[in-house]
Amino acid sequence: MHNFVGFNHQIIPAETAFLSAISFAALYARGIFTTVAIYNSKPFLWEKHWQRLIENSQKIGIYLTEFSEEIVENQLSGIIIKNNFTSGRARLTFFDESQTSLWQTNPERKTNLLIQTGDFRKTNSNLRLTISPFRVNSTSPLVGVKSCNYLENILALEAAKDKGFDEAIRLNEKGEIVSACLANLFWKKDVGIFTPSLETGCLKGTTREFILENFAVEERKAELDELEKADEIFLTSAGIGIVKIGSVNGSSAKIAKAI
Repeated sequence: MHNFVGFNHQIIPAETAFLSAISFAALYARGIFTTVAIYNSKPFLWEKHWQRLIENSQKIGIYLTEFSEEIVENQLSGIIIKNNFTSGRARLTFFDESQTSLWQTNPERKTNLLIQTGDFRKTNSNLRLTISPFRVNSTSPLVGVKSCNYLENILALEAAKDKGFDEAIRLNEKGEIVSACLANLFWKKDVGIFTPSLETGCLKGTTREFILENFAVEERKAELDELEKADEIFLTSAGIGIVKIGSVNGSSAKIAKAI
């Protein structure tokens, strides 16, 4: 991570940014975030990221009235200049500081904004995936929301790494392909390109949306046997871009049946 962050309307050293320990965000992880790719000192697909932040804030009740798109974009530009980098990523997180009905507090603010920047995530040139045993609940109220409650994704990723893999394919409770732990998933068969539909519980990623707008992609509900027949498999996210998968469960051609 770089040395300076944006906290609300200031640019400060990263180690001096603090959140209230009794906030809704700290107690219950009520917050939303997005990770934006930075190229040539400019945020890539900014409009898509901002639109998703607005949609997510409305879905789980985060107040963004103090933070207009222009204010946030200008602050992000200021942090890019302050941290003196041209290529990397930025994470924007809105934390809910409002009062909870379970623990009465008297907060000074309803929402805090943290903007941090850093290098792109490092990925292996031959990504190895496994199948995660942890299922995605497609009926969860957080489906489609990139919330701060990301521990389930992190635990699934750590479990895959503990087994010697780089990432994991996650299925929902119906056995349908959803995504990787921290990325959307695409696969190619003959001339067709496919990706899980949003109905499976997958996140509406900005890179995913960009690909859908620029290529003929079929969104579908699919099970693991479709990946067994795939010619190529890709992961996509703002943090890693578009990355080709080398193997799944140790095989470049077939997905092992054992889960």
